[in-house]
Amino acid sequence: MVKVTYKLHPINPKNNIMSVIKVIEILANSNKSWEDAAQQGINEASKTLKNIKSIYIKEHSAIVNETNKIVEYRITAKLSFEIETPELKASKS
Repeated sequence: MVKVTYKLHPINPKNNIMSVIKVIEILANSNKSWEDAAQQGINEASKTLKNIKSIYIKEHSAIVNETNKIVEYRITAKLSFEIETPELKASKS
C-alpha cells in the first residue's frame, strides 16, 4: 500500500518559490533491528527517489519464531522527499 501526500514549503520567501514535498508510505524489514529496517527502506527508496528529507516511523512489528526469538523486524514508515521543479532548480543554481 502506498499513500501519497503533497505539502508545499517555502524555499525562498523573498522570491515566493515553493518546494513540493511528497510523502509516501513504505514497508521495510530487517533481520537485525527496527533501525536497520528503516535504513533498508531508505536505501531501497533512494534507488528511485532523489532529495529524501525525512522518515517517520508509523508502526513497528516483528516476527517471532517457535523458540520465541525475533527473526524479522518490520516497520511501516512515511518517507518525505522534495520534488524538483524548474523554479527550484533555478533557485539552487
